Formats: sequence, structure tokens, C-alpha cells
Amino acid sequence: MNPEEIDFYNLGFDFIETNQMFISEFKNGEWDEGKIVPFGPFEISPAACILNYGQGIFEGMKALKGKTGEITLFRPDENAKRLNISAKRLLMPCFDEERFINAVKDVVRANKEYIPPYDSGGALYIRPLMIGSGPILGVAPANEYKFIIYTVPVGPYFPEGFKAIDLEISMEYTRAAPGGTGYAKTCCNYAGTMKPAKETKTKGYSQIIYLDASNMEYIDEVGTANFFAIIDDKLVTPKLKGTILPGITRKSVLEIANTKLSVTSEERDISYKELFNDSCSEAFCTGTAAVITPIGSITLNKETRIFNNSEPGELTKKIYDLLIGIQRLEIDDDFGWVEKI
Repeated sequence: MNPEEIDFYNLGFDFIETNQMFISEFKNGEWDEGKIVPFGPFEISPAACILNYGQGIFEGMKALKGKTGEITLFRPDENAKRLNISAKRLLMPCFDEERFINAVKDVVRANKEYIPPYDSGGALYIRPLMIGSGPILGVAPANEYKFIIYTVPVGPYFPEGFKAIDLEISMEYTRAAPGGTGYAKTCCNYAGTMKPAKETKTKGYSQIIYLDASNMEYIDEVGTANFFAIIDDKLVTPKLKGTILPGITRKSVLEIANTKLSVTSEERDISYKELFNDSCSEAFCTGTAAVITPIGSITLNKETRIFNNSEPGELTKKIYDLLIGIQRLEIDDDFGWVEKI
């Protein structure tokens, strides 16, 4: 799509084709050099492992434009590390982390005219994707792989933007189980969440809160985002136990809270029952796409807990302002998180 035809100030989180993508092939035990090519389809065998057994992983990143026009990435080294963690879980070949970051930068440069303006609040979403492209019949890893990076200009993941959303706790569906792939960013983890998400949205909620599969009591994730709450004046988030994606925004929020706001944080099991007590004063979710999204209410069956009259809480706003300020070069990056392109 021609960038001149895009209304960057009214973008949703929908696919819009950009000009160029990166692709690298893994054959005979090694990756080729990779190259930037026009965005478009490619051939794949009907027997490809990704099509038959779901051997695929991906990452989510954003390129932002600062006030001065500088283009930035946020902690791309963490995405490179996480991609390889996911690759190892699915017996896929790792991709060199430095090459990963350089390839991401090349794709962003090739599509820089699609980066939304600073004052639009939008971003250029970056999707690195690795798939088992080689044909396979028995359940086994492929012998050939494709690593692809493409980009899409986007607005907020939740249409509400930085406004409180309403969530429903699911007592029927779970996202991941101990010993599974919940900590890896695999394609197959997300297919099973489509039905629960659609059902809860038809009831007027933005997303589901998933509970742990073992006890159906402790918070796991919010759809495609990590969960946070302020309980007894402490910032708490579910501990990583193999069923929860180790979010990069999650990790950053904990560091900001501890070093910039002197807020005590805890990574622990959080019972859904705690959310309905007065000790819980705020809640929000985090992710690359969601950034920081306040939670206005949580419903379980017919019981609803409303936070702050459905407005963002004080601590939620402080963390949001600091994180966005760092990402968009409005606040000094004391952590060394932002990488300029």
C-alpha cells in the first residue's frame, strides 16, 4: 500500500502491506546471508512442518519515531534472545542475535516511510517469524527453515488506547499447562486463544484473564499480555513458571518500578480472589502491542470489581509515562534500552 494513502492518525491494529521484507533460508545445517526482498508470497510444500505440525515461532517489536524524527527500537537484544529460547523449545535452529538485530534495522530502514509520525501515537510493528518450511511426514523437526521479518504500521492494540478496559476471568478455558510451551512464543500457543477471545468480546469485554491450568485459581495472562496489580501497595505480577511468556515490557515495568519509583515489587502466585478485595487498588496489562493498558474492571460470573471508577490508576499512569517517555526519547534512557536506527 502506498504510504501516502495511509491515515496514520486513525490506525488500528490491522494488517497493512508495506514494501520490503527480510528472508533467510536454513538449509544443509546453516543459515544463508539473508536478503531484503519485495513483500510478497513465497512457495512452501504442502508437507511443510509448519503446516502439518505447527513448528513456528515469532516475535513482536516496534519501531518508533521520536520528536526529533529519530527512529528507535526498544530492547531488540531481548527479542533476539527470546526468539532463540522459543527456537530451542521447538527444536528449531537458533539465529545469531547480532544478525537478528541488524536484519530488523535493515527492514525498518527499507520501510521507514511507513513509520507513523511522532504525534500520531502509532508505530511500525515488526514481526520476525521463523517456520519449519521443510517437508516432513512423521512428527519430527523439519530439516529446512525460513526466517522472515515484515512490518506493519499500527495504532493501539486495544482501540481504547490508554483507557481502562474491561476483562472477564475464564473458568472454562486455559492458555497453557505446566511442562508445555507457555513460556515460548510459538504460533500454536495463539490459535487456541481465538475462540475464548471471540466469545468474551461478544459479551462486551476486551479480553480474557486466563487462570493456571492446575488449580484454576492463579492468574496466568491477559489474552496476549502480562498481568500486573497493585496489592497492599506492592506491584505484583505472576511469577514465571513455564506457563507465562517472559514479556519484555513486563521485565521493563519491574525495573522502572524498582529503580525510578521506589515501588516494592513481587513476582508471585496471584489468586483471582485477591482482585476482588479492597487490598487490590489498581490493575493493568503489558506487552509490546498493548504497551501498558489500564484495567477498569474484572468480572467473574456475575461479580464485577471496578477499579478507580474505570479510570487509569495513579501508579499505572506513572509507569506508562516513564516507559513511553523512554521509548520516544522524551526522557533520558538511563537503562540503555533504546537503540537508534
